[in-house]
Amino acid sequence: MTVINSHRKAKALKQGSRRPAKDLCSECGLCDTYYIHYVKEACAFINQQIAELETIAHGRSRDLNSENDLYFGVHQEMMSAKKIEPIEGAQWTGIVSTIACEMLTQGLVEGVVCVHNSDEDRFQPKPIIATTTEEILGAKVNKPTLSPNLSVLEQIEQSGMKRLLVIGVGCQIQALRAVEDKLGLEKLYVLGTPCVDNVTRAGLQKFLETTSKSPDTVVAYEFMQDFRVHFKHEDGSVEKVPFFGLKTNQLKDVFAPSCMTCFDYVNSLADLVVGYMGAPFGWQWIVVRNDIGREMLDLVKNQLHTQPVISRGDRTQAVQNSIPAYDQGVTLPMWAAKLMGVVIEKVGPKGLEYARFSIDSHFTRNYLYVKRNYPEKLKDHVPEYAEKIVSQYKLPD
Repeated sequence: MTVINSHRKAKALKQGSRRPAKDLCSECGLCDTYYIHYVKEACAFINQQIAELETIAHGRSRDLNSENDLYFGVHQEMMSAKKIEPIEGAQWTGIVSTIACEMLTQGLVEGVVCVHNSDEDRFQPKPIIATTTEEILGAKVNKPTLSPNLSVLEQIEQSGMKRLLVIGVGCQIQALRAVEDKLGLEKLYVLGTPCVDNVTRAGLQKFLETTSKSPDTVVAYEFMQDFRVHFKHEDGSVEKVPFFGLKTNQLKDVFAPSCMTCFDYVNSLADLVVGYMGAPFGWQWIVVRNDIGREMLDLVKNQLHTQPVISRGDRTQAVQNSIPAYDQGVTLPMWAAKLMGVVIEKVGPKGLEYARFSIDSHFTRNYLYVKRNYPEKLKDHVPEYAEKIVSQYKLPD
């Protein structure tokens, strides 16, 4: 028996079974396959190993003395971009979908791991291995619930595919990198999206009902750079709710424990990352981490408007003020929340500084969560870069 196929004797867990990561499981899908054989090494919430996997994926780990490396991970280049001709119905302008389609049509890959909606529920994710551009385009728009993307890994190995593109978020990609050499692939491309807070389907319903005026017609939403949550509705309208008006005291329990213990919002182990966190409003933020990522971006460069990243403002006081406010579940009256949102939008952090604001405010929150709920994991689970970021702030006990 070779090392490659030694995992095939393992048995996937049955639906609904208790997962090895217990309450911290992010439902990445690894345990739905015989790759559960490697879960103790691969799971991001059992064995945090970003620095080691960065070295394998990118040739080095991040430089903690470089602010951009510290926050955004190993990278060759960052830029803002949007498609010259957007894809209709895409979450933004369709850069991720376009890259995936080009890779498939140009023969660089035989399949693309992406996520459709289930037939029954617009927010229930259904991972697939897309082999046509139609299937790729059917996966456009983010799925804001925990998604078992890696549940298709057995199908990949059994299909005999040798060249594959996987689209996913940080916890999925960490597990994927840990088993990459067991998949029997000749070439793996990893296209990542940033991921901040995710929810179970029940948690999503509570968030929508607590926050939106019309929860049943929401088709997509994002926490945007203007400090508002943007809800896109079926009729094309966009509802905007200020961050500072969210009912924090009612929503503290909707986010998955895995997301409350995550320190990899920027998808450190992907070859190429496409999101919006570090871009001006209306643009997407692209991070090229290595030569494979550059190869992917080059396929679509002539279809993009691009511009350099910017960084303006100072996040630090806003982050420090937000720590006790979140901790105590403070919710402002809507008029005050709207006024604060307008002021911060005018004078607050922009571009990469907004991204740092988001990272700082979530890392401090998550550090406190781990310290209070999983103190035995604090030392091994919080990466060194996150420790350094959190140490800039005064935290409550």
